[in-house]
Amino acid sequence: MSPLLPAERESLSATVPDLALAPLPDGSSLLSIPSLGLPTGWSAATTPVWFVVPVAYPAAQPDCFWAAADLRLASGATPANTGIQQLPGTQESVLWFSWHLAGWRPAVDDVSTYVRFILGRFADVC
Repeated sequence: MSPLLPAERESLSATVPDLALAPLPDGSSLLSIPSLGLPTGWSAATTPVWFVVPVAYPAAQPDCFWAAADLRLASGATPANTGIQQLPGTQESVLWFSWHLAGWRPAVDDVSTYVRFILGRFADVC
């Protein structure tokens, strides 16, 4: 069963039409965005992005996310609070972003909130 409500999927489809969810062994789900547009200031115009939708979602918020292993700032520097890590449920090495959303409100916030947070963090770095 999908952890996302149909209204959430519909809301996200305007911004992220090709997202996918894959179940993980612990009952959570890995949300995949194959190509997320990046602002100027990054080494690429787009990157795949992944994050875990926790078992207790929406009471529990998503935390941290992953992007392409070779993603860097335009200067070539590695972004702060990142490191290479294995993507959950796979053997793939990707760039882990230890960036955390503060102030999650389960009655108001949803996966779209988290995608906007990721986009905002990418914009803030530049």
